[in-house]
Amino acid sequence: MPAPDSVGRQLPTQPLLEIKDLSAEYGTAEGVVKALSGVSLSLYSGRTLAVTGESGSGKSTLALSILKLLPHPGYITGGNVIHRGANLLTLPSEDLRRVRGRDIGMVFQDPSTGLNPVLSAGKQVEEIITTHQEVSQREARRMSIEVLAHMGLPEPEYVATRYPFQLSGGMAQRVMLAIATALNPQVLILDEPTSALDVTVQAAILEDLVQLQQRYGTAILLITHDLGIVAQMANDVAVMYAGSVVEYADVNALFARPRHPYTWSLLASRPRLDRDDTGHLPTIRGAPPSLINLPDQCPFLPRCPKAINACRNDPAPPLELIEPMHLTSCYNPIHQDSEVAGARP
Repeated sequence: MPAPDSVGRQLPTQPLLEIKDLSAEYGTAEGVVKALSGVSLSLYSGRTLAVTGESGSGKSTLALSILKLLPHPGYITGGNVIHRGANLLTLPSEDLRRVRGRDIGMVFQDPSTGLNPVLSAGKQVEEIITTHQEVSQREARRMSIEVLAHMGLPEPEYVATRYPFQLSGGMAQRVMLAIATALNPQVLILDEPTSALDVTVQAAILEDLVQLQQRYGTAILLITHDLGIVAQMANDVAVMYAGSVVEYADVNALFARPRHPYTWSLLASRPRLDRDDTGHLPTIRGAPPSLINLPDQCPFLPRCPKAINACRNDPAPPLELIEPMHLTSCYNPIHQDSEVAGARP
């Protein structure tokens, strides 16, 4: 019997990765930054879960927390990350190192900082192979050139000898993908994998990811602020705001019927071919709240066009199922486009 997920669907397998009530903070001179607050998500074989939201919403902190890679002064304060029945957050360091790269691959947001500047591209791919497999250096080199070729890099033998500063942004990003996918991990975490790339390179990299997923049934966690990429790549979408998930849905349901005012506002602010030509795009008024002094109420309250008394007087609403395959955290969710500003998202 297939297992249902949190939004009521029947899925063919158990999740490859379960994130349960994950919380993380950063200690600063100004105070404690509550970067993540009780985030729960599941990744399934062959499916892509996109996590989107404004900068500072906690997306990258979520990605780094999964593999316990939060830089100082960040620290995880609660929750579990379950993979193959084990909690990654309590695994001994040596066991966790075996999981990184072999079972769970990660592509960091900036290839200029994610790649080692003093090692050639080929050596960096070889390193992940020899760390997890008992192969000769010659075989590791052959495998590294093969995976670089799979990433669509021209003349992979030549690229393998190049250092990061000798690579273009697109080539460096493909090398990062090669490192993350060299051992065909079950789970792939992508933090803004196409940021700062031109659209042609972006399209090629996304196509590579689709082929990889189809070939190996990889579960992908895609972190991006680009809603076009979300629409193209994702099966499911989690919208984050102020360190929490405020809406979760199937990608078609989310774009067709956004229920949280924040999600509606994000979608309303994107360019559309069918939008009336008014000369400007709608914006979300105000600014995100300080994560040092989060309010007890809904953190979107000061910017929300649909706030009611419950929003002002009650604690922040929990994430609840409001229709099949759709969860949201809102006391007054949107039911039709005309409810907010009289425009379509």
